[in-house]
Amino acid sequence: MTFPDYRDTVFLPKTDFPMKAGLPEKEPRILARWQAEDIYGQLRAARKGRPTFMLHDGPPYANGDIHIGHAMQKTLKDLVVRTQSLLGKDAPFVPGWDCHGLPIEWKVEEEYRKHKRNKDEVPVREFRAECRAYAQKWVDVQREQFKRLGIAGQWDKPYLTMDFASEAVIVSELLKFATSGQLYRGAKPVMWSPVEKTALAEAEVEYHDVVSTQIDVAFEIVESPIAELVGAHAVIWTTTPWTIPVNQAIAYGPDVEYVLVERGTGFLGFEGDEAFPYTDKFDPSTASGLTPEFWDHLNAAQKKIAVALKATGLDRLPAKILVARELLEQVNKRLAAQVAHIDWKAYGLQDVVIDFTDPRDRVFKGSDLAGTIVRHPLHHLGGFFATPRPLLPGDFVTTDAGTGLVHMAPDHGEDDFLLCKAHEIAPVFAVTADGTYRTDRPDWLWLQGMGNVISDKLNNPEGAICTALRDAGALLAAAKYEHSYPHSWRSKKKVIFRCTPQWFIPMDEPHGNVDTLRDTATAAIAATRFVPEKGRNRLASMVAGRPDWVISRQRAWGVPITLFVDRATGQYLQDAAVNARIVAAVREHGVDAWNAEDAQALLGNDYSLADYEQVTDILDVWFDSGCTHAFVLESGEWPELRWPADLYLEGSDQHRGWFQSSLLESCGTRGRAPYNAVLTHGMTLDAKGFKQSKSLGNTTDPAVLLRDYGADIIRLWTATSDTTEDHRIGDEILKGVADQYRKIRNTFRYLLGALDGFDAAERVAPADMPELERWVLHRLAEIDAELRRAVDDYDFSAYVTALSTFINNDLSAFVFDIRKDSLYCDAAGDPKRRAYRSLLDTLFHALTRWFAPVLVFTAEEIWGTRFPAGGSVHLLEWPAIDAGWRDTALAERWERLRALRSLATMAIEPARRDKLIGSSLEARLVIGAGHADAALIASVDFAELAIVSEVELLIDAEIETGIRVSTEKSHDARCERCWRYLPDVAEESGLCGRCAGVVGA
Repeated sequence: MTFPDYRDTVFLPKTDFPMKAGLPEKEPRILARWQAEDIYGQLRAARKGRPTFMLHDGPPYANGDIHIGHAMQKTLKDLVVRTQSLLGKDAPFVPGWDCHGLPIEWKVEEEYRKHKRNKDEVPVREFRAECRAYAQKWVDVQREQFKRLGIAGQWDKPYLTMDFASEAVIVSELLKFATSGQLYRGAKPVMWSPVEKTALAEAEVEYHDVVSTQIDVAFEIVESPIAELVGAHAVIWTTTPWTIPVNQAIAYGPDVEYVLVERGTGFLGFEGDEAFPYTDKFDPSTASGLTPEFWDHLNAAQKKIAVALKATGLDRLPAKILVARELLEQVNKRLAAQVAHIDWKAYGLQDVVIDFTDPRDRVFKGSDLAGTIVRHPLHHLGGFFATPRPLLPGDFVTTDAGTGLVHMAPDHGEDDFLLCKAHEIAPVFAVTADGTYRTDRPDWLWLQGMGNVISDKLNNPEGAICTALRDAGALLAAAKYEHSYPHSWRSKKKVIFRCTPQWFIPMDEPHGNVDTLRDTATAAIAATRFVPEKGRNRLASMVAGRPDWVISRQRAWGVPITLFVDRATGQYLQDAAVNARIVAAVREHGVDAWNAEDAQALLGNDYSLADYEQVTDILDVWFDSGCTHAFVLESGEWPELRWPADLYLEGSDQHRGWFQSSLLESCGTRGRAPYNAVLTHGMTLDAKGFKQSKSLGNTTDPAVLLRDYGADIIRLWTATSDTTEDHRIGDEILKGVADQYRKIRNTFRYLLGALDGFDAAERVAPADMPELERWVLHRLAEIDAELRRAVDDYDFSAYVTALSTFINNDLSAFVFDIRKDSLYCDAAGDPKRRAYRSLLDTLFHALTRWFAPVLVFTAEEIWGTRFPAGGSVHLLEWPAIDAGWRDTALAERWERLRALRSLATMAIEPARRDKLIGSSLEARLVIGAGHADAALIASVDFAELAIVSEVELLIDAEIETGIRVSTEKSHDARCERCWRYLPDVAEESGLCGRCAGVVGA
């Protein structure tokens, strides 16, 4: 029989919201509208007067396109700010940039070199202007790249460390340290880049594996309270041969055991087919029966060994050496390696061993060595090298490696400097800024032409240093040694420790009635919240172990150290009026205000420039960025901001960078941290877990992702990653994120279509809704609590997981599936359909708001599709979820019903697989259950829950838990409108009773 086409009578979802997102094309249009309508400004006006939340943006460096780490981090910050704003708080975001410093200066110099220009011949104002222009160029580029990611903020008025107002505040903060006595100039070893000719902070250094030269060097003992040590040699071990020329002492461990041992030579020789041993400690008087031929063979062998050793320079090794007892074996191994390459068989010998051993060795405690004097291996050069070198007690000396005796070069090591200073031994400043030895003293002329101190010409086993030591008979061993070594993270070249005059902020000197900076910072760390908590120990350990803060740099592009130093006393000038003039001048003219021409005007009439040295160093850029809290949060330039910040958010590398410099600067000037909480994220690795590197070709370019996927995919990847740990990105990962996005988008497409034409008159109150709808409201209340907790914990992975689980498991796979029959086929005014559509409206408002901080463009598209004149979704607040919707008893009841439904669904699958039925609507279920489950099943329309035609329920008292289900094919007719198999389908119309009533048949 032919029936009418009832498709037009079914209430199918209807929406213009497309399934295909087209984000790369659509997002820029949405972004342009936000800018045209000043959505950020509207949001500030809407939240004015509300409780505030301050996330202070750590400044990225303005010297190139953003990378995926930048994209992830800025998105993470945006997630924090947007969720706080969603909660109704006034959460402004002022982005900023770090603009001073060596990387920019280096780039400008590179351009100079390309055009064969000499930086030193360019007026400093002109050079700084080029640095400023270079930084501004990249600020403008990065700003557009960040905006494209959907980051909301005060982009028209960001903060820049190079703004005159910022530079003035940085100077003012420096002068606070000076005024409070927390500043001194001293000569001590600092990390120094010979390539960039400037001091570096720990945060500006990265470590790479290198191959250096390790050497064992013998220093002849010329004086000692222990008579038998005189004439022996104290042996040191180092991996920096270039520091040997500046040696001024040797350190020993007071509690270490040292041993005096003698050199011996042993070998296996041949006489016919018979091998025989020999050692130069062999006592002929104890031997008998040895032929004259044997002795002739031994004498010949000794002569051959002497020839071979002379060729290697080992013929002049000292007869006795002093080393730590625990390390003698290591010393002998390194010595043995020196002769291992010789072809002894060519000399008629099987093997030769040179070592230092003596069964009658003498053992001394380190403290016994007090008063012992050695001479430099190069003492024959005279001058500096002729001065005797003392053995000094050092608590830092260990027996982990080396010889247990440590050579001290106060020019080039922190421990060296402090120990020598305690014994009134001063550095000699032998190495110049470019890493070469000074030329104004004949002591160092022999090292000229060898390049700087990190070059192989000086340091390799055949280099100038090793050659000089070998010629002096002082080189026991020289070999390659692989280890980790500090490099400048800008030039990627090795750095050295070099003693130079620098300006420091002391960590351990109290000022006035205030604790030391280290103590104040440690207390501030204890009072700060850390997410994750492990960040607390990381920062605390770095602060506990850091040296004084070296704040001076020897460059041009940066904020000057605006101090005048009295030439007679060496004290810097502390005068409030002078300081005020300096700050005012910098505010008006920027860093160029600090120049020799205007120096007298800055000093005023009370002082003469002839009596003062004007400091020419600039500030460490970490001091610049450490002051951002002062010129951003406090200055009044952005009235919507306040101090301190609620949150600082950066990568884990900033525990030694911005987190720490901001902490120290604020603790030194304000006595507390500039933040209440610190959120740390890990590094973004490639898909295999390797660090991203241009040289490896495994970098991920945000511009490519924006082109191929769109910003919302990058944002969803950020939100779903556990950013507190190192995390990965790659094609397969992004495909998974894109699939997750499609599921979210399809959920909203369903909601929009199902709510077509919905208005307030149709709404049903929650109390009047069926149980299923009320269970969803209960879940909404649970989700609300989960999301609030995730926002408070800054755990956006948990945030998105909670939402995705809800829409996929609770809605799409359960509620939407069950209620589609009611939505499509019930009468428009049917109470159940109205209740369901009322629930969908509640879901729409909640989910759109909750997803808005994550999928900023998609949420705007969703909101605009339903409410074209409804403004921006980003002006809305957290959805109003009634805590009274929670119903634990109802939740327990429906969790059991869901479990029983799953058992029923599983029973249908074999019938479908065996083609007994097609759609589940063809199925008739016979369910056997115990009393409790039977009562539960009978209390609802279980056929609707299981999406089958009919359920026959049998009580089986023997079933304690679960149900028994058998599946049959329904014998009823199918309704031509709702496709359910029902007994009341009319033969004439092909409609069930419900559908006939809806269409009026």
